[in-house]
Amino acid sequence: MITRRETLECKDLTMIHKPLLLARSSVVLSAALVLSSYNTAEAQSQKKVVATTFTILADMARNVAGDKLEVVSITKPGAEIHGYQPTPSDIVKTGRADLLLYNGLNLERWFEKFYGQMKDVPRAVLTDGITPMNINADAYKGKPNPHAWMSPKNGLIYVENIRKAFVKLDPANAASFNANAKTYSARLRKVDANLRSSLGKIPTTQRALVSCEGAFSYPARDYGLQEYYLWPVNADEQGTPRQIQRTIDAVRKNKIPAVFCESTVNGNGMRQVAQETGSRYAGLLFVDSLSDDKGPVPTYLKLLEHFARTLSAGLVGGN
Repeated sequence: MITRRETLECKDLTMIHKPLLLARSSVVLSAALVLSSYNTAEAQSQKKVVATTFTILADMARNVAGDKLEVVSITKPGAEIHGYQPTPSDIVKTGRADLLLYNGLNLERWFEKFYGQMKDVPRAVLTDGITPMNINADAYKGKPNPHAWMSPKNGLIYVENIRKAFVKLDPANAASFNANAKTYSARLRKVDANLRSSLGKIPTTQRALVSCEGAFSYPARDYGLQEYYLWPVNADEQGTPRQIQRTIDAVRKNKIPAVFCESTVNGNGMRQVAQETGSRYAGLLFVDSLSDDKGPVPTYLKLLEHFARTLSAGLVGGN
């Protein structure tokens, strides 16, 4: 028979060892979490890494990659892509890349120098197969307009070039890339149809797009818009008196009700155009960069939808 004293001694023993038992459980749990984290990191490290020059290409690439590849963007949301100055951290970030995707058509003027600092990393240009539209003004006259992704039809070519590059990089996951590209292309065709319907409702006399940068030649062609701009390509000196006056004259002559600017540049020149013509400054368009996840254009498809919505609201509501 167990005495009351023996019972109390057992309780005391349990109380003494309880912290030890809890500590041991905590150690086991921590070890399990560390092991789980290690396994996750190891699985992540087994994925091939794809680096893109800017956020729009990264979003396209992620839609084709699914969970089979890791995709990173050299530039961050909101960055101006033309004259971007790569940092040492950009080189570190892309140092483990297995593939580099870039736009081409002289968009990334910093790219060749940057690429020269990378060793044996294959690259793929995503505008391969696209017939470029030429710039018609200033020092860039006759050179290709690099903003080909602003046409959803061109976007389909980007997606196909990404698919082919991924299949070559990681043939074991080709079936996944093919299926993802097919699904994403179908979504892109739907956006194209919606844009055509939305922009088609703008009265013919108001179908004019006035922007800071001449980045909208492709959708202007696709959807029957007249295009005017301050400068053809983002440069160090923007909005010269000559460029501003030329745009003022075009807006007055054509009685254009609204003007726009891009998210990555200073809009003061376009605000001056609006003030001197009585036209309405109708907001920002996104071209060279996505917003962050909380912003209005966290994806490429959202960017295209925002373009149509902002343009329609500005022109129809600008009377």
